[in-house]
Amino acid sequence: MKSEKWLFEITPKSGLLDLKLKEVWRYRDLLMLFVRRDVITLYKQTILGPLWYVIQPLFTSVIFTIIFNKIAGIETGGIPPFLFNLAGITIWNYFKECLTATSDTFKKNEAIFGKVYFPRIIIPLSLVISNLLKYAIQFGIFIAFYIYYVLKGAVIAPNSYLLLYPLLVICMGVLGLGLGMVISSMVTKYRDLTFLVSFGIQLLMYMSAVMYPIAIIKENISDYSWLVTYNPLAYLIESSRLLLLDFGEVNIEGLIYTGVVSISILFLGIVVFNRTEKTFIDTI
Repeated sequence: MKSEKWLFEITPKSGLLDLKLKEVWRYRDLLMLFVRRDVITLYKQTILGPLWYVIQPLFTSVIFTIIFNKIAGIETGGIPPFLFNLAGITIWNYFKECLTATSDTFKKNEAIFGKVYFPRIIIPLSLVISNLLKYAIQFGIFIAFYIYYVLKGAVIAPNSYLLLYPLLVICMGVLGLGLGMVISSMVTKYRDLTFLVSFGIQLLMYMSAVMYPIAIIKENISDYSWLVTYNPLAYLIESSRLLLLDFGEVNIEGLIYTGVVSISILFLGIVVFNRTEKTFIDTI
């Protein structure tokens, strides 16, 4: 009997490090469809729509300005405190949204995963890409307030390396994607992690220099400064303020460390995610 040749063969992963990224590229049209779905369904049943993306960072920046700058007296080096906080919150929110959206991938998509085959990693990838729209809206708000403070006479200017800013955003997305895939793989067995994610993100925000310069931690509580200095998110947020407001200090070693950690976490996330997708349907 003549053997038939198939265009595609669905087989188990052949090895632990078999990432099959070419398969993701073949399904790029499906990836874009998921991105479109995420964007459309996000506003479909909301009254204010994209305004929710504006309200959250503005209110958070106001609260941080009152508590950390007015009451606690944290100095921002002549930078308007509200703008200082908004710069950190804007890029932090992108990481937070990527992490929370991808950390529940298997549970939220178990119905479609059990019926149709496609590279499962497309789902978390689509969430990271679609969250760029939310980030763009919030960054536009930051630019508007930046112009407002300049017109009011504030002495602020971007750093000469401002063109490197997109790399920081990409690195934030990579960290959110990698950590989210690791957590989503663990959630298939340990459902309690779903409740711990939101709590953990709040704690992580305070350890990531979102509302204060890294130098303050090193000066005032040096015994615990390692919680911040070994946190790659802190370097990314401090770097973003340096590029946007020319305030802060970032060393080359810290940026190299951040890049290595980001790539390592992404690689780990892909490996764990691909390994989990073979058996998750039995444990979800």
